[in-house]
Amino acid sequence: MTMEFATRYRSRIPAEPGTPYFIEKGMGDRAHLISDLVTVYAGGEQTENSFNFFTVEGPKGDTIPAHTHADTYEVFYVTDGAVRLFVEDLQGEQQERLLTSGDFGFVPKNCPHAYRIERHHSRVVGVAAGPGTTFERFFENLGTPTEEIGMPNRPLIPGPDKFRAAEENFDVRYLPGHQWRTGS
Repeated sequence: MTMEFATRYRSRIPAEPGTPYFIEKGMGDRAHLISDLVTVYAGGEQTENSFNFFTVEGPKGDTIPAHTHADTYEVFYVTDGAVRLFVEDLQGEQQERLLTSGDFGFVPKNCPHAYRIERHHSRVVGVAAGPGTTFERFFENLGTPTEEIGMPNRPLIPGPDKFRAAEENFDVRYLPGHQWRTGS
């Protein structure tokens, strides 16, 4: 996948680093992914690949697939509703925590993690940062870019080819068969 393809949906965010800009609520680059709406407000182009800033909002649903990021640190800050964050440290110790409005979770690079939205209309602010790369284009390449502001009317499940391509092109490695032994 070329960078031109990966960035062609960016219409409200200037591509040049060092350019100040403002975005109204919900008006960043949007993609539907499964039953969620992902909105990107800042990415690699604006931050010289030092971090990205996005929101994920959706209904109560299933746990997303367990995965890791080799070079990316990820934060979860819940602004609305409730999200259950699952994380495993580098020694294999697993934890889970129900995060509600105002709660924060941090996932270091290489730590398996997943989350599950526990209440309808929940919203998480995400920031991902790492040395020299960001993965905000993962969402629109795995999902479906949209001009709609709301969540999809029906779940949009990517096929295996899209999952493979996303894994090859972004800092994500899925962990098929990973089991959370934390009880929820």
